Amino acid sequence: MKSVLKRLIRPILRITKPDSTMYDGVTIPIADMRFGGQNFNNDADFVITAEKESLRLIDDFGLTKESALLEIGCGTGRLPIGIMRTIGKVKKYEGIDVSDAAIDWCKRHIEAHHPEFQFTRINVKNDRYNPDGSIISEEFRLPIANGSYDIIYLYSVFSHMELEDCVLYLKEFKRVLKPGGKVFLTTFIEENVPKFEVNPKDYRTDWKGALHCVRFDKMFFKQLISQYGFQIDAFHYAKETDGQSGVYLSKA
Repeated sequence: MKSVLKRLIRPILRITKPDSTMYDGVTIPIADMRFGGQNFNNDADFVITAEKESLRLIDDFGLTKESALLEIGCGTGRLPIGIMRTIGKVKKYEGIDVSDAAIDWCKRHIEAHHPEFQFTRINVKNDRYNPDGSIISEEFRLPIANGSYDIIYLYSVFSHMELEDCVLYLKEFKRVLKPGGKVFLTTFIEENVPKFEVNPKDYRTDWKGALHCVRFDKMFFKQLISQYGFQIDAFHYAKETDGQSGVYLSKA
């Protein structure tokens, strides 16, 4: 019922309060619609970091105009905006998110003008971003064919997800990646801490709300990655938003 009401009210709200703004010639979401809290409130920061993420994939993952790229947790299109401002486009891009509002924004402001960028909403439960969604089961499948993508990108997604859900996504990543495919993800990882912990106390800041911070023990995370057919190619400790670590994976 809540999601239905939101869809009915959203067009009215857009009339009274625009959901987009312009910065340096590009349409971007208003600050209230940007995922990542205060980190991206500034328009310039939002666009500059978008470009940096695209360049990361170009430099470290070999992203080209001929690549197929899957983004999990695409939000309101920060990465596609960066791609459009760097290499222009890729052969295939699909952004997936549980947020109805985020996918609606991306479809209207990106996909409608650049159809090579496609966006899909999946209605699965996440206590932080989609508490009314359907609970993920062992039969969970992304709406994607086997071996479809060269690169999977998820920024600040495992950092807000239950362990059981992370496991199901890892299984799906192995299925939908092409041979030699790679993954970039960020999450909170530390040594000598509990294997998996939600909103750990006295850690970086005062975490509040459902799944605000999900933290893994480094050894446990490496074992988890290995169990589902991946190896860590590079690990950059605490270099990402709020102290998350960047993890570079490839199929083992």
